[in-house]
Amino acid sequence: MILPIVLFGDPILKKRVEDVSPEQKDLKEFIENMYETMYAADGVGLAAPQVGKSINLFIMDASTFADEYPDAKDFKKVFINPEMIEESGEEWLFNEGCLSFPHLREEVLRKPKIIINYLDENFVEHEETYEGIIARIIQHEYDHLRGIVFVDRLTFLKKQLIKNKLINISKGNVNAPYKVKTTRIKK
Repeated sequence: MILPIVLFGDPILKKRVEDVSPEQKDLKEFIENMYETMYAADGVGLAAPQVGKSINLFIMDASTFADEYPDAKDFKKVFINPEMIEESGEEWLFNEGCLSFPHLREEVLRKPKIIINYLDENFVEHEETYEGIIARIIQHEYDHLRGIVFVDRLTFLKKQLIKNKLINISKGNVNAPYKVKTTRIKK
């Protein structure tokens, strides 16, 4: 089932998440729905808060980048209760987008190498090292679980330049090519 993607402005995107337990009800179905939603929106990663669930889980499929980054070929994973152990190297710019910000892309600095600890969909623990585009996607999705969105990583000046776009997205004044959910905050 394709779930609506929460747009910037919804408080769930700024909230820290709760850990997932093996007893989590309907987890397998939820993960399948997340993949279906991500693919329908042409995404490469999706965090649970982006579909309205404040749980410590994200998915990714980096294979879209396989032509330019061979290590992305067939790289599809579920990350449950991830914990970033280390981020290292000289930061590099990359033009990022986010499904919660339709039609908005910006240059974001991130470290090129990470070490992350996580559970897979079978609750088997892993500690792995990733670099390049895979590390970047993981960092982007991991940020969502900490209440950080990619525009938080932009300079003050850059945020001012896109302020009107952000206001329009938060009001739902955007023509997203996928199903979205906006929360209009009443004042």
